[in-house]
This record gives sequence, structure tokens and C-alpha cells, in this order.
Amino acid sequence: PKYRDTYCILTRGLLLVLLFPCCLTQTTASNTTSATPTSSPQPRTDRLKVRLTGFPRKHNEGRVELFHKGEWGTICDDDFSIVNAHVLCRQLGFVEATGWTHSAKYGKGSGKIWLDNVLCSGSEKSIEQCKSRGWGNSDCTHDEDAGVVCKDERIPGFVDSNNKIEEVRLQPVVVAAKKKLPITEGVVEVKYKDGWAQVCDLGWTIKNTRVLCGMLGFPHERKVNKNFYKLFLERQKSYFHVHSVACTGTEVHLAACPLEFSKPNSTSTCVGGSPAVISCMPGPLFMQNSKPLYELKGGARLGEGRVEVLKDSEWGTVCDDRWNLPSASVVCRELGFGSAKEAFTGARMGQGMGPIYMNEVKCVGHEKSIWSCPFRNITSEDCQHMEDAAVRCNIPYMGLENKIRITGGRTQNEGRVEVLSADPNGTLSWGLICGEGWSTKEAMVACRQLGLGYANQGLQETWYWDSSNVTDMVMSGVKCTGSELSLSQCQHHKTISCQKAAAKFSAGVICSETVSDLVLNASLVQQTVYIEDRPLHMLYCAAEEDCLSKSAAKANWPYGHRRLLRFSSQIHNIGRADFKPKAGRHSWVWHACHAHYHSMDIFTHYDLLNANGTKVAEGHKASFCLEDTDCHEGVSKRYECANFGDQGITVGCWDLYRHDIDCQWIDITDVKPGNYIMQVVINPNQEVAESDFTNNAMKCNCKYDGHRIWLHNCHIGDAFSEEAERRFEKYPGQLNNKIS
Repeated sequence: PKYRDTYCILTRGLLLVLLFPCCLTQTTASNTTSATPTSSPQPRTDRLKVRLTGFPRKHNEGRVELFHKGEWGTICDDDFSIVNAHVLCRQLGFVEATGWTHSAKYGKGSGKIWLDNVLCSGSEKSIEQCKSRGWGNSDCTHDEDAGVVCKDERIPGFVDSNNKIEEVRLQPVVVAAKKKLPITEGVVEVKYKDGWAQVCDLGWTIKNTRVLCGMLGFPHERKVNKNFYKLFLERQKSYFHVHSVACTGTEVHLAACPLEFSKPNSTSTCVGGSPAVISCMPGPLFMQNSKPLYELKGGARLGEGRVEVLKDSEWGTVCDDRWNLPSASVVCRELGFGSAKEAFTGARMGQGMGPIYMNEVKCVGHEKSIWSCPFRNITSEDCQHMEDAAVRCNIPYMGLENKIRITGGRTQNEGRVEVLSADPNGTLSWGLICGEGWSTKEAMVACRQLGLGYANQGLQETWYWDSSNVTDMVMSGVKCTGSELSLSQCQHHKTISCQKAAAKFSAGVICSETVSDLVLNASLVQQTVYIEDRPLHMLYCAAEEDCLSKSAAKANWPYGHRRLLRFSSQIHNIGRADFKPKAGRHSWVWHACHAHYHSMDIFTHYDLLNANGTKVAEGHKASFCLEDTDCHEGVSKRYECANFGDQGITVGCWDLYRHDIDCQWIDITDVKPGNYIMQVVINPNQEVAESDFTNNAMKCNCKYDGHRIWLHNCHIGDAFSEEAERRFEKYPGQLNNKIS
């Protein structure tokens, strides 16, 4: 130990405590002495600021620094433990720590070493509540600076304690504007105590407006007509909590800007100024009659997902090295959202497929495009898809979650769907949705509107959730594409038409924060394709499972043959939850011919299309054996079909259907020579929920001369740009190696 112990001597029932002056611990915060060598620093009236810094690091790790007496300082690694790291990570807004570091792993700090010999019990809310030698009392050097590694998962609802301003809103002054969402223009107000206060506009610049618009979910700022507001503001009584704002324009939160606050008990007003008023430009997604340019991939909610960028007509991902909020904000604004709320690393929104284009992106925050930021081109050794970067962007408040609710479920993530609707008199009331035709797509939109993530299941009957007094059907015939922001944006009957109008037949959902995402290995299909003329006497089982074209029924069995286009398919689960059949094993169907169970009637569709998109040949594969054939390093297999085992595909694993097994083909016996498009669709009926259905299809250019077959340009459905995809479909037989 770096200080001497206080000795307690017990003598024949007499307790004698000897206190030596040289053993007293002095805390610089209070100038008081304590007889306990490991004392807690004196509680502070304001919240202690904590930050992670240093290099190299990701946003959830780094050297720990504390802000005390107007100065940043470090913590010595003596007696440091994972318990201390847990307290620090929770204080920073992460759920827990996964590790800690010693000996200045993230570089040596400078200035004070504020704490030494820190000993936490684990229940503390702040590191200052833990025992230590006291503020500034240390015999360490910066070679012993401690660091932490936090789990990359935020505490729900956490607000950064470093931010003195936690919430900002726009207060519109025009009555009509108050009813229209999102609110894009109005008086800036900050949350203060139990109410709201204004911000003085003296010295206000467009850079301040840019930061505020980003916080509120808008990509751009615009000039405001202050004369319009002048008369109104002069009549209003204002309380100014913030007297000066000086943003550079690259900050992602107002609290990161230099601010000057009103002094306690001060009656001063904004002399010579008035409340700040700003106007923001909404992104394309929030403007009427406008469609989104493109979406982030794999996110459960609007404005979040894995970052994918376009290069040479092909989509690819971004590596997470040095990925931070300024770079994430450039992406968010480019997509029509506000600044970034969070920058995720470690493929938090699922792993991508295909190329990884960028690494160590270093944006300042004012760039118009992420391609304008400095970055490093990468090699396969630098990054893998387990390091794909992701973002969560600020989005405008739309109030959509107030128009839907779920009731009766066992948890807050499931239940019968109820929507708020108005009768002819304008009276609002809750009503049910007819369950007829309700599917995963509609459930996806409902869960998104509820703010509960993805849809695990969409249910057409909810008799087991009958706990509400709401019985009237107010919506029927709901049909969604799956990308809508709310159910009201989906197609539905103008007049209610529901054959089963009882409440027990109303729609329900089971929502989930994580789901699977299946993707086919396109290059393997291209590498393994060939033609086989297979004798009919070897195809009885295949015929029983309907794996041949209709003309096979008229063949002279068992004589003759069928021409089969064969290939291997390797199906990866790159999502964040295991892919499992919707039906339980009790309902799986036994097929005696092949001696296996079918857990899904149709797991994949195999089609051959002409230039018009018409099917000229087709095949399908039932999921007779969904299992983990192999997995990435560090991932264990969980599913195996042998002995009636559980079926599924684990995250980070893949299921391989070899070219030489039954039904792994398209019957092209009746197909004439020509140019075609071969298409494979996984989970075609969307029976099982996935985070992204756009990557379930794979397409290839196909040329067949009657004897041989060539496949080229095999790619996942969303891998190419829209323009490149149109050229691909226009010239199905072209044999160039890449669409450009």
C-alpha cells in the first residue's frame, strides 16, 4: 500500500484505537481529516463530469478523465478493478464494463491525477462516491493512468451528465403550426427545472441554428423572418436561462457549445435582444409527396442502421475504426435526418455483405458528404464485417406513437393493436384493426410506430389477449410495404369490411429489439452452377415434393430424364437474432420418402425469368433441414437436424445446401436457349421476421445455349444502385463481369 494503515488493537475486551497524525488522510475537496485511510471524496453539489479519451480507441473505451475544480485529470491504476470500471461505465451511460486497462494503454494524460487507490463496492452512482485517497492525493505518474472498456450498449433513457442542457424544443407562435408535425420553426426553448426557458439571441449566428436543427432531427437550417415574430415576442414575458451561445456548427448537441447561463436569483433580461427564433429544413422523408433517397440498413427504427455507401454502382459498408459522432452526423444529415445521437461500432446493426469501402473516417462535421471526409482505403486484413459502423440519427418529433397502442400482452412488447381514430363528429376514440390479411409487413410498421423495434410476429387472432374494453373495428384491409412510418400511411379500406368482426379476430403483434437477417452467398451460386440430365427413375422423391416442372407429370416414368440447373446455396444469418421456423416442432410435417421433417413449407424460391420478368421455369425448397453447417470463428453451432433436433441458423453461422442434394435445382427441361435472369429468394413469404427483406433475393445474368449454361453478375438484390439494377434487368444475357 502507498499509505500506512491505521492499527486497531484489541486487549482483553478493551477496544483501543490509536490514531497517529501521520496516518490521517486529507481530502483536498474539504480540507478535513479522516481517520479512515480509504475515504470517499466529499459529495459535490453538481454532477461530476467524466469522459473517455486517448488513442487508439473506440467511443466506448479509453483513458478515464474527471473534471474537478475546473481541470481535467486522470485516475491512477493502483487497486483499480472491474467493479470500478462498472461504476464509471454506468456513469457514462453504458450498461456495464467488459474490461479495464492499466499502464496508460490509451496514452498518458496530462495535468492532475485526481484519484488513486479507488475502491468501489459496485452500487455507487458516481466514481466520487467510492473510497479513495481523496482528491489530488496520489503518488502515481501518468504512466499509470487507468482506462475502461464499456459494453457498447446504452442505458435506456440515459442523458449525459456532462450536458447542462438536456432537452430543447421549438415553440411555434402560429396556432396552425402548433397542430402540424414536425415543427420546423419557432422560439428556441430549453428545459429548465420543471418548465421551459428561452435563449437570448444576442450574437446569435447561423452556426447555432445548424446545431439546434441537427438536434431536432433536421439536416439543414434556413433563415427566419424575425420581423414576423418581433411584435409577438415583445408582448410575451420571457425568462432567459441561456444568455450566450457560440457554436462552431460542427457540434452534435447544444451542450457541447460554449454557453453562458443566467446567474442564480438573477433578474437580468436579454437587454437589446429577444428570444432566439430558428427555422429548419426537413429532410425528404418528412416533406409531403417525397420519397426517401435510401435507408440505413438493419435498424429497428427510423433514422438508425448500418452505414452503407455507394461506389462504382455497388453498395458497401464503413469500418468502425475511429468512427465517432462528427462523422456519423455527416451521414445523418446527408440522409435527410438531423445530427447523430449515437455512433455505433462492432456491427451493432448487423453485419453487411460485399465490399468495405472506408476506414478511419475523420469528418469535422460540416462536410456535405462522407466522401468529402479524410479516410483510408482498406484491405481485407484491416477490417471485417464484424466491425461495420452504424448510426442513430436525431429525427423530428412526429407524435405517431401517440396514435397507436397495444393491450393485453404478457409483456410491453406484445398485445392487441389499437389505433386512435376520429368519428364523423371529430371525437377521438380507440379502435381495433381487422386481422384478415394482417402479416409480418403490417406488424413491422406497427412495431416501428410504437417505438418497439422489429415485428417478431403478426397475429390475426388475439382472443388470448382479451383484456381491453375496446371492441369496435376501425380499420380493415390494411396492406403495407413494410417501410411506412405509421399504419395510417398504409393502404386500407375506406369503409370497414371485416368478415370476422369479433374482437378476438383483431390484429396483434409481438415486437422485438432484435431479429435475424438472411443473405445468400451470391458468388458461390455462380461458382457451382452446372447442368445435369437426371434419369426419371432417380426423381420419384423429388416429384413427390413437387420439385419438378408440371410437364414432368406427363413424362413416361420411369423412362427418360429431366434437365436440371444445379447449384449450391450458402445462406448466412448476418442479423442480431437466430433464424428459427415460425412453426414449433409439434407441427412439422414428416416426409417419408426423404425421411426428414419440413419445418417450413417453402424456404426458398428458385426462378428463371425472361427479359420481361416472366417465369419460364421455377423450383422451390422446403426447409427440411435448417441447421448450422459452419460458423465464423468464435461462434458455436446451436442447431442440428439429426435426431429431431432444433432447427434454425445462429447469428454468425450459415446453412449450406450442396448442389448434389434433391430439389437443389431448377427444372429447365422445357426452357429454350436464350438469355435469362436466374433468381433465388429466401424466406419468400416472409413467414419469419427479418431486419431487412431487400437482401433476401439474389439475381444472376444467365445465358443458355441448349447444352451449356453461364451465370454472371450474381449479386444480392440491393447490392447495386437503382441505375445499375435497371441495366442488369434490361440486358439479362450480358457476360461482362460487372455492371458499371
